[in-house]
Amino acid sequence: MQGLSSASADLSVNQLSAPLVATLVANAVALGVGVSQHQLGCRIVDAGIAHPGSMEAGRLIAEICLGGLAQVQFQADPRFKPALNWPTAISVTSEQPVLACLASQYAGWALSHEGFYALGSGPARALAKREELFVELAYQDVCNSTCLVLETDRMPPEQVLAKVLQDTQVPAANLTIILTPTTSIAGVVQIVARVLEVALHKAHTLHFPLSNIVSGSAMAVLPPVAKDFMTAMGRTNDAILFGGTVNLLVDCDDAAAQSLASQLPSCASKDYGLTFAEVFKAANMDFYKIDPMLFSPAQVAVHNLKTDAVFEAGQLNADLLKQSFFD
Repeated sequence: MQGLSSASADLSVNQLSAPLVATLVANAVALGVGVSQHQLGCRIVDAGIAHPGSMEAGRLIAEICLGGLAQVQFQADPRFKPALNWPTAISVTSEQPVLACLASQYAGWALSHEGFYALGSGPARALAKREELFVELAYQDVCNSTCLVLETDRMPPEQVLAKVLQDTQVPAANLTIILTPTTSIAGVVQIVARVLEVALHKAHTLHFPLSNIVSGSAMAVLPPVAKDFMTAMGRTNDAILFGGTVNLLVDCDDAAAQSLASQLPSCASKDYGLTFAEVFKAANMDFYKIDPMLFSPAQVAVHNLKTDAVFEAGQLNADLLKQSFFD
């Protein structure tokens, strides 16, 4: 697997995201988030547990997760009218999608201790390098401050925070941990803002050379917030599986670009056709029994910079979105 270009490898996702973390903290009250200092010395940002959070907090957290290398915005979404009159979408644009999505945003750092389990995402991953993915990317960040986003509805145990400090090797005062429950508005926003990342991760799984991906843009419908975890998990996945659109600019031969386009959409999976909650129940609540090819955007377009050819595949599915969001 080819790694990042030399220019991309020189970028620091931690340095680039630091101003976004500062903005989130400085505007905590207006954004509905809580900021506190843990007894270990690190900073905790509560974006949906004891504090309500907000859409704008979720948008900022998504940009932090992307290492400061992508723009996340809200926009009107008329794609599903009249079948589904659900108006808001999230868009993501990056000129460094491999670095932003895979070296930072991807929730690949599993952290657990005595019943607590959460997946970590964000720039701290690039300091800890606990995943084989960083060997393939040939990327190592260097910074004396960092931020980790955890999808959880409770405070991590002290042992988990101590592990993050040990693995990132930053002073406790320079570590920010952001907590985003899936059942919170900020949690929903930052999860659905992974629509571009799921395409990058699937391209990686398909062994498409990552260095051939030049830039990317994406959008996904923003689902209603659910009060229970299972419903929230289903809706956020469905927002991407059935309401996500990704455009990739690549530099390769047309055969490779066309092959990537044909395999990227969620409809290429054998498990396509049910809402994610139904798929999960059919798999006896076991993620590992679900076809990994399902975790994909609904619709893709791959534009080959070398030949100017565009290859499209997949389709939006308003019926399954309606079932997921409202039934």
